[in-house]
Amino acid sequence: TGFDSDNSSGEFSEANHKVPEMLDLDPHQSSRSGKHNGETEIQENGIKRHRTSLPAPMFSRSDFSVWSILKKCIGLELSKITMPIVFNEPLSFLQRITEYMEHIYLINKACSHADPLERMQAVAAFAVSAVASQWERTGKPFNPLLGETYELTREDLGFRFISEQVSHHPPISAFYSEGLNKDFIFHGSIYPKLKFWGKSIEAEPRGTITLELLKHNEAYTWTNPTCCVHNVIIGKLWLEQYGVVEIVNHSTGDKCVLNFKPCGLFGKELHRVEGYIQDKHRKKLCVIYGKWTECLWCTDPTTYDTYKKSEKRGGEQKKKSVSEDDIKSENDEADDMPEVQDTVQFIPGSKLLWRINCRPPNSSQMYNFTSFAVSLNELEKGMEAILAPTDCRLRPDIRNMENGNMDVASKEKERLEEKQRAARKERAKDEVEWHTRWFHQGTNPYTGTPDWLYSGGYFDRNFSDCPDIY
Repeated sequence: TGFDSDNSSGEFSEANHKVPEMLDLDPHQSSRSGKHNGETEIQENGIKRHRTSLPAPMFSRSDFSVWSILKKCIGLELSKITMPIVFNEPLSFLQRITEYMEHIYLINKACSHADPLERMQAVAAFAVSAVASQWERTGKPFNPLLGETYELTREDLGFRFISEQVSHHPPISAFYSEGLNKDFIFHGSIYPKLKFWGKSIEAEPRGTITLELLKHNEAYTWTNPTCCVHNVIIGKLWLEQYGVVEIVNHSTGDKCVLNFKPCGLFGKELHRVEGYIQDKHRKKLCVIYGKWTECLWCTDPTTYDTYKKSEKRGGEQKKKSVSEDDIKSENDEADDMPEVQDTVQFIPGSKLLWRINCRPPNSSQMYNFTSFAVSLNELEKGMEAILAPTDCRLRPDIRNMENGNMDVASKEKERLEEKQRAARKERAKDEVEWHTRWFHQGTNPYTGTPDWLYSGGYFDRNFSDCPDIY
């Protein structure tokens, strides 16, 4: 989520989930690997290998006070408040949305399952994984300019993705993704409502997310949990997700209810997710538990209830770390699972649904990006010739910030804001309405609520009538 004023509103990443080698953050030496000079390495298997680090390390925020800006904004909606660029991360919010696709293997699993319960389990894991990349990401992405777009094609993972900033006030981002094998469609629109409450910034989610599994003729819809950043005035910034997420299968009537629990006293419930899947008759089919920052498990309701009753009686339940052999026996994606230590109390007999990917070793110097996020703003050789002129990769303020040119980035940010304001005034003067290019307002066919729907045609690459926003 983001909160700038008038700027409100990569092509490929690593083909696997394994931890890359130690990163080289020296932009002067990075050309030796071909990762920052526009060249793209090709692995022996023919898959493109893209950069595993940013051109420059993260800029220090220690000399800046967010309180000096936010103290006048308590209780206000923040979409009109301008923040210094030092509090940003070098990605647009449209690129942040694209991080939903980092765990696309869960969609592939849902498509492959014949059992509707297993499909719902995979979809529930995908919904949780979509917010996992936000863990420790306390920098704000750039708010997209009106008309800004971002495309991502991942031939190795089998999908392509397009998003557009369709509204400035309120800021609304619409996105559409499809499987290259025509097996799924994933789309939605997001309008985060942000408020400052003195010590924290809260982003209330608005907008429907829809996943269609075409082979099974099924559609699932849900809304993301509320996101909150704490200690924005003093102390270590930390982030939590809370609220109830309901995932509805509109074909079978099955529903998954996930409770992202607030931290609570002494952090007892920090990051915890707990819920269940029920059929159309409200019969519980399984229980889901875990942490959105670590992993997600499921078990049958009887086993879960028995375990909880034993726990309440004071039975000694030890936190069990799961060995790699255990994971392999529970999950056929084990080869892609990082070796991490769980803090989730494991219930014997549970099935692993999802585990978070390990981050690059120097992630803390790269805005706590995942390997997937590191690649999103990469501008490969020849891409400028085929990208829409409104693509995020071409934004000069983001590009300069990524390269460590903070003063230039700040000036470019101000220039783009002023250009957007001038364009809006000109349209108002001439009584001309803004028209979106790739999405249109409509009604979600499954929920009946207002939504932004993909109009099609982006990948025909006719960009002659795209606006000049940079």
